[in-house]
Amino acid sequence: MTELAPMEFHPQPQAGEAKPWAFPAPGRSTLDNGLTVLRCDRPGQQVVAVEVLLDAPLDAEPAGLDGVATIMARAFSEGTDKDSAEEFAAELERAGATLDAHADHPGVRLSLEVPASRLEKGLTLLADALRAPAFAESEVERLVRNRLDEIPHELASPARRAAKELSKELFPASARMSRPRQGTEETVEKIDAGAVRAFYDRHVRPATATAVVVGDLDGIDLDALLAETLGAWTGTPGQARPVPPVTADDTGRVVIVDRPGAVQTQLLIGRIGSDRHDRVWPAQVLGTYCLGGTLTSRLDRVLREEKGYTYGVRSFGQVLRSAPDGTGASLLAISGSVDTPNTGPALADLWTVLHTLAAEGLTDAERDVAVQNLVGVAPLKYETAAAVAGTLADQVEQHLPDDFQAELYRTLAATGTVEATAAVVNAFPADRLVTVLVGDAAQIKEPVEALGIGEVKVVSAE
Repeated sequence: MTELAPMEFHPQPQAGEAKPWAFPAPGRSTLDNGLTVLRCDRPGQQVVAVEVLLDAPLDAEPAGLDGVATIMARAFSEGTDKDSAEEFAAELERAGATLDAHADHPGVRLSLEVPASRLEKGLTLLADALRAPAFAESEVERLVRNRLDEIPHELASPARRAAKELSKELFPASARMSRPRQGTEETVEKIDAGAVRAFYDRHVRPATATAVVVGDLDGIDLDALLAETLGAWTGTPGQARPVPPVTADDTGRVVIVDRPGAVQTQLLIGRIGSDRHDRVWPAQVLGTYCLGGTLTSRLDRVLREEKGYTYGVRSFGQVLRSAPDGTGASLLAISGSVDTPNTGPALADLWTVLHTLAAEGLTDAERDVAVQNLVGVAPLKYETAAAVAGTLADQVEQHLPDDFQAELYRTLAATGTVEATAAVVNAFPADRLVTVLVGDAAQIKEPVEALGIGEVKVVSAE
């Protein structure tokens, strides 16, 4: 029998010393036409990301025309004074570029991604879309039809239907935030090319806009490129619109959106909190992550792992609109879905988690895991130029300093367990939450009423 040679073990590789990392700081400049520019050189990022923010918020939409900002945003890529819609799409494709746009409460945002070698072409197309959009009647009519086709599908989605109802419940009917961001069938069907053009003329101008450019800019004369492209966009001088205060009613109550025969209940539990200007925001981010930010969070550990009610429940904070004076607002929410028969027990356990958190607080281990997940993986999160550009654009949109994200990570790493506990308990007070349930009211209404978490009313899903 042949004797086997002894195995030779090589030394196990050891991790090297971690390199210091910080969220990149941008440079700032202003073009002659008043356009503010933020730039960030990211060596090796050969796909350049450009974000343009327009001061055209949803609350600027004319009465009865909710959704006109969305149609305008989509129409930016449907032709210019130089190219038809088909020609414009072909030019983007030849440049290897993509151009997207969307409207939200803070304003309209256009997002361009293009290879660095074709940045001039990409910026030229973006500038043409901003400078002289065609807003052709036939294209606007098609976009309106497309939007009308989307609405029934959105209403059929339990998660989207829950979000629609929560906004309606939280905000007064007169507030734009109480209504769907992209409009309703009643408002969208009234939109035509004239309405889109009027909204554009009233709110879109370089003097109140900002462009963010991120990517490998080595060898690129960005100042010259910007001057020849976005710098050729002209418009009347203007001032940023004042940001109206946000008011909301978070009196504890339950709304059931009736879906007879539903086998699951969609949960969306929320209230309104302060925006990222509040000094408690970092601690709130940390505490909210411990509550429901990952598979190891409190909510998942109880509702998913121990009870098997759900595939996952998440808690989060989402800025809705921000203002430098602190009058902005964020949505603080818990979302997920549970099987219909266990809707009552799941809500009971969820409230138990909130009460226990308030009574006993977070553990140091929970805090440490949250810091590692939020701060430790940040360099991976911002590997692409688009991720960096998007965050810088968020900072501009929310009137934050350019070093906010870098400071946020430093603050998160230094935030203690006691601070995180206090912040999350204040963010999710068990008696000040509006609960929206999309499910079978005949099966869930009685057990939910028995919980005593607020008055229960039932509305139609239509």
